[in-house]
Parts: sequence; structure tokens; C-alpha cells
Amino acid sequence: MTDTRERRSLLAVNLGLAANLGLAGLKTVVGVLGHSPALLADGINSVSDVAYYVVVSIFVRLARKPADVEHPYGHRQLETIAALVVGAFVVTTAIAIFWDAANRVYDLLTGQGDFTGAAAVALLVALFTVAVKIVLTALTRRLGRQTGNPAVYALAHDHRNDIFAASAAGLGIFLGRMGYPWVDPLAGALVALVILRTGIYILRESSEDLMDTVPGQELERRIREILRAIPGIWEIEELQAHRFGPYLVVNITIGVDGAISVEEGDCIATEVERMLLKGIDMVQRVHVHYHPARRR
Repeated sequence: MTDTRERRSLLAVNLGLAANLGLAGLKTVVGVLGHSPALLADGINSVSDVAYYVVVSIFVRLARKPADVEHPYGHRQLETIAALVVGAFVVTTAIAIFWDAANRVYDLLTGQGDFTGAAAVALLVALFTVAVKIVLTALTRRLGRQTGNPAVYALAHDHRNDIFAASAAGLGIFLGRMGYPWVDPLAGALVALVILRTGIYILRESSEDLMDTVPGQELERRIREILRAIPGIWEIEELQAHRFGPYLVVNITIGVDGAISVEEGDCIATEVERMLLKGIDMVQRVHVHYHPARRR
């Protein structure tokens, strides 16, 4: 199961890297030769995509390293760190696109800018980009669900952003050729705001993973439901869970009859561990502490 997950995670990264590498070259060249600032800006966006795909690829491979003395739970947190890297790049790109678009709008409104319209091939490249990104969004989102890898989820969000960016570029190119040059940078500014929102969302979700904001209500409900079926547990005194990549380590403190022997208490703790590992996907380890308690 682990090997399959790693292969799918790397497939998502490698597909995105190859696609963005090709699109970056195509859009940059056509943007320059076809006199399309919108397509050129989108090409620069793809160049930044290539840069952080390389970073994510490195982090995903490092996350496969087995546990060691300094990292007893493995290196899965590197996947969440990779998602943080993606979020940071997305936010930075959004700010750069918005700033460039605002400057272009200002130049056009003050008569300092001059834009006569892009070549028709620039519009075709923008539409081709939209089609490629739609396919990549669907595929990467499916791989994200299958692997539970936060970095893959972040890449799926970025592909979706690229659909908006390329669509805005295409609309700007089309209307620019029709005699409305101000639409080009204005559409870019609006898309930048959408991209910024997604980048902030990725950063927030990844930060919550690193800050151990689990268990959520659903996970806690499932754990308590499983524990209710185990004889000998009088109360649940404490329940915590820590995320390591897609996996969870659960720490539980339960109350048991103080009159039972240590061996009997250990049997109850062992049953708790067995049931949680069996009943909840992605739970990798369970630590159980038991204290004497009064029956309520």
C-alpha cells in the first residue's frame, strides 16, 4: 500500500513538472513573438511552477525515508512542508501578477501604455493551456484523494488556478484584438486575487497539519465509538492525535477499575490499540495510558 501511494504521489508531481516545463517554454516564446503581455505573464507563472515542482519533488522523495533515531515517526511531515512551499510560491506569484496588472491598467488609463493586439496564435496557446490544465486538475485531484498527500492536494489547487489564469489571458487576448486593451490587465488582476485566496488556503491547511490541529470532531467521534465497545473502559480522560504526513499517531488516556491487576489493565490497553489500528485508516501508532477511575 505504501509503495503504491508513493508511486501515485510521484506520478502527480512528475506529470505536473513535465506539463509546466513544456507550457512555460511555449507560452514564453509565443508571448514574446506574438506580442501578448498576458500570455507572457502566464508563461512566467509557469516558470515559477516549474521551480516549486522541483522543490516538491525533492521533498516527496525525502519523505519516503524510513524512521530513524532522530525521527522515530518517519519523515512524512516533509509532505506538509512541501505543501507550505507550494502555498508560498502561489501567494508570491499572485502578488507579482496583481502588481504587474495594476501597472498596466494605470499605463493604459494615463495614455502611457500602447497595446495594439496580440497574434492569433497567442489565443490558441492560451486555449490549449486551459485544456491541459483541466485534465491535470482532475487527474491530480484524484491522485490526491487516493494518497491523502497534502502536497498533491496543493498541486491540484495550483492546476485549478492555472485554468483561471490561462482563461483570463485568453479573454484578454481576444478582447485586446477586438479593440479593448484594458480588459487584458484587468482580467489578470482579478485572477491574481483568486490565486492569492487559494495560496492562503493552502498555507492555512498546511500550517494546521503542522500545529497538530487534530483530532477533528469526526475523528474523535469515531475513536469514542470504537472505545465504547471495549469492556473495562470506564472513561476517556484525554484524547490527542498527531499527524505525520497522511498518517496519525493517537495518544489516549483511559480510566479503568482501580482494583484490577496491571496485567488486566495491559490487556485492555492492548485491545484499544488493536481496535483503533484496525478500525481507522491511516492510524500508524497508538499510545494508551490507563489510570484508576471511579465508575460514574
